[in-house]
Amino acid sequence: MFSQGQLVFAGCFFVAFVIAAIYAYRKDLGVHKEFYKGNYKILIGFLIFIGILFMIKIFFKR
Repeated sequence: MFSQGQLVFAGCFFVAFVIAAIYAYRKDLGVHKEFYKGNYKILIGFLIFIGILFMIKIFFKR
């Protein structure tokens, strides 16, 4: 489906992207701690909401 060159490029791009994202996050860590306090609550609420939608889907499928 993909050529060997495309797979190598995708792998290199992924590694470079992850390294750049980690570097940028580490650089802005102080800003994140100051402005984004309590974001884990929003993440937990979002995951609970997705879980509820999944349970509703299973319930109505049967």
